[in-house]
Amino acid sequence: MSFPQQFLDELIARSDIVDVVSSYVTLTKKGSNYFGLCPFHNEKTPSFSVSQDKQIYHCFGCRHGGGVINFIMEIENLSFPDAVRFLAKRANLEVPEDNTDRTEARRRQRVLALNKDAARWYYQNLGRPEGAAVAAYLNQRRISRKTAMNFGLGASLDQWDGLITAMQEKGYTKAELLSAGLAVQNQKGRLYDKFRNRLMFPVFDVRGDVVAFGGRVLDKSEPKYMNTTETIVYSKRRNLYGINLAKKTKRPNFILCEGNIDVITLHQAGFDNAVASMGTALTVEQTRILSRYTKELVLCYDNDAAGQMATEKNIELLKNSEFNVRVLQLPRRLVDGQYVKQDVDDFIKFQGAPAFEAVLSGSENQLDYRMEAVAAKYDLSTGDGKIAYAAEISQLIASLPGAVEREVCAGRAADRSGLSREAMLLEVKRARGKKAGRDKQALKKEALNVGALRQPQERSLRYTDMRSAMAEEGVVRLLFLDGALAERCRDLSPEDFSSPLLGQFYAAQLEIWGEGRSPTPAALAGRFTAEEMGHLTTLLQKPESLAHADRSLPDYIRIIQESAAKRRGDGESDPLLAAMQKSKEKKGYGGKQT
Repeated sequence: MSFPQQFLDELIARSDIVDVVSSYVTLTKKGSNYFGLCPFHNEKTPSFSVSQDKQIYHCFGCRHGGGVINFIMEIENLSFPDAVRFLAKRANLEVPEDNTDRTEARRRQRVLALNKDAARWYYQNLGRPEGAAVAAYLNQRRISRKTAMNFGLGASLDQWDGLITAMQEKGYTKAELLSAGLAVQNQKGRLYDKFRNRLMFPVFDVRGDVVAFGGRVLDKSEPKYMNTTETIVYSKRRNLYGINLAKKTKRPNFILCEGNIDVITLHQAGFDNAVASMGTALTVEQTRILSRYTKELVLCYDNDAAGQMATEKNIELLKNSEFNVRVLQLPRRLVDGQYVKQDVDDFIKFQGAPAFEAVLSGSENQLDYRMEAVAAKYDLSTGDGKIAYAAEISQLIASLPGAVEREVCAGRAADRSGLSREAMLLEVKRARGKKAGRDKQALKKEALNVGALRQPQERSLRYTDMRSAMAEEGVVRLLFLDGALAERCRDLSPEDFSSPLLGQFYAAQLEIWGEGRSPTPAALAGRFTAEEMGHLTTLLQKPESLAHADRSLPDYIRIIQESAAKRRGDGESDPLLAAMQKSKEKKGYGGKQT
């Protein structure tokens, strides 16, 4: 879609990137730029930079970058048109819509409206005779009518087209039902309800819109759970169940649970800070949402093998994040002389909310949990068990950054295993030495591979002609520093570029300059993908001096054109010139580097 350029220019001018980013990231000014913790990957040391002069953001860790519109597209998971509307609303600007734009916006709004009406219909079914089985199931699970209303719980009927008929009577089309993921079409073209005879869980996003549904069977049939697939309004990776309610909590942390019922049970018991990832695997996108509301997460999964695996996986994901991570391990329950696993729902029902509050207050930090998990693997009453335990726990302790923390943990591990503290510290020292050696070798290997360091991180964007690509980057950088230099590039065609992406950047710069506008990175929003914009901001971080443009720009153009001619096979290259250039390339980049 396209917005009038004059409108986009005014929107960008009114949307200072530092002001916009500051509403999501705590920024500190250092020199001419602002720095903070990257909202797009987990880190403890700030590597996220915002330039007010260039009006761009760039993360030196994950290489995300772009202008203010790109930032909103990434952080809010919005399309280019929706990001423009988001910023326009923030800047009190009226958005000029074209027909294509209005059609897409209407399509999204219709799906959201359909989801809302479907959720209302499911909820109303709880009070109808056809929904009695689901209502009885909620009573059995001790979920009150008030809680069911707060979460919008409902019942899908044991009918092939109950929802379809009800929604068509409201004016929704078959295409809209399919687009929302509420209907399924068979090979003969017949539509039927996707969710039938299930307890229904509407999924709300942070804005309170119904974006998806989950459905649970009432018996032991399969599949136990059924969920909405990806739609134009829903992405599994970018939503959390219960976030619309949990974001209002006054508690200092969020409890991350395994399932929808766990979240509902906790909220009903007074723990309104509970959420669940859409499945056990937490995603980076979900951590971005959580980071807006809390800096402490309590992982509370089932105390079985699957729950422990999910806990370990999420600890690994969060280990370099700004979150303080704790782990709540629910004790097993004694039933008929046997200890059985219990989930949050079981614990609340049998032990009550005060008992859960006590367990929550005593939840372990992630290091305690991981140390206990290692100890549980071995029989520490045997010599072999102690040796194996010392080998694994020393590697965990060796990864800790602080010397005092390592010594304290080594002492705890020694006490737990019955080994002397001296022996355990020696094992940790040995493990740390091996780790340092591996890290040094990895850095050395990376440093030696200079060509790889210059390559884009995304494999699909990799350069095939490094010498030409470095010159192409130089041209792109110079034009961003001074668009007037485009006048000196009349003989340089985008087709001369060895890198298609750099050629596209260059062509866009020429086009923008030809329209009498300044070719800034922000002006390219909507033309390139997030990965491509990230690469653009990466190359813009490299040094380039306008003071030497009179020499460097002609050199860059010459190198690009020579390489292009060689690829096309235009004439024979000068053997002496080729030998001299090869010698220069061995020593470093052959062009003028400024």
